[in-house]
Amino acid sequence: MRVLLGVLLAALACAGCGSDGAQQSARVDRFDGTRAFAELRREVELGPRPAGSPVLRKLAVRLKHRLPRGHFEAVPGHPGLRNIVGRIPGKKPAVVVAAHYDTKDLPGFVGANDGAGGTAAVLELARALAQVDRLPGAPALRFILFDGEEATDDSRAFERTGIRGSKAYARAHADELRALILLDFVAATDMRMVRESSSDPRLWRKLRGAAKAAGVERFFPPGTGGAITDDHTPFLMRGVPSIDLIAWPYDCWHQPCDDMSAVSEQSLDASGEAVLRLVRRLGGT
Repeated sequence: MRVLLGVLLAALACAGCGSDGAQQSARVDRFDGTRAFAELRREVELGPRPAGSPVLRKLAVRLKHRLPRGHFEAVPGHPGLRNIVGRIPGKKPAVVVAAHYDTKDLPGFVGANDGAGGTAAVLELARALAQVDRLPGAPALRFILFDGEEATDDSRAFERTGIRGSKAYARAHADELRALILLDFVAATDMRMVRESSSDPRLWRKLRGAAKAAGVERFFPPGTGGAITDDHTPFLMRGVPSIDLIAWPYDCWHQPCDDMSAVSEQSLDASGEAVLRLVRRLGGT
């Protein structure tokens, strides 16, 4: 009886494992959608979080401590704004996983999808990837939360008063990067995400392949949408292959309805699973 029980427990422990243990590793290292969605909720409960506000600066301190080797980088020309950067060492040039953590400066706007979703995904991806055994020669990873993505003046070109943190980081560091993966609108209920047309086609194909391998390909159907100026744009302009995960159009864009009723743990988990698999493929782990 004792021997049979031991055999049964061993079989259960290895259920679903392939001969190389790949599925077991994926289970151990997978993106934790429940943890990420709890972080999304915590940020929404803070209320509006526009760039430079006391509530955002307080949040930034907590986010910095959640990233590996987290630190602040000032945004030149914009006093009070700061990007948050985490790192996992590796070979240069680095792969970047990024989002923006500010919200549009509108009364009552809490940015559940537009701000909190991407931020929560980056934190969970950083946690998961920090636990993965990496091969010699794997690229360095950077996790960046951009400040000042939202425009301060909608009557002027978005490129002039928005994407402030990403423009500054691209100016300073683009030559150190091999690819950038931006997570923007990644948590909307019933999310379906096609390629934003300025996103690098080759890197997007790899994302869709990663989504298929992770079992979440239905969230990333074939097709191409319109071009969107976003935090990936300054990097594309400097020759860094970049993609923008943004499910567009989004009915609650810059509307009070961008709250917990507009987002889904399932969508956030699918986005995270796909990007986790993509980053691991890019890093050869």
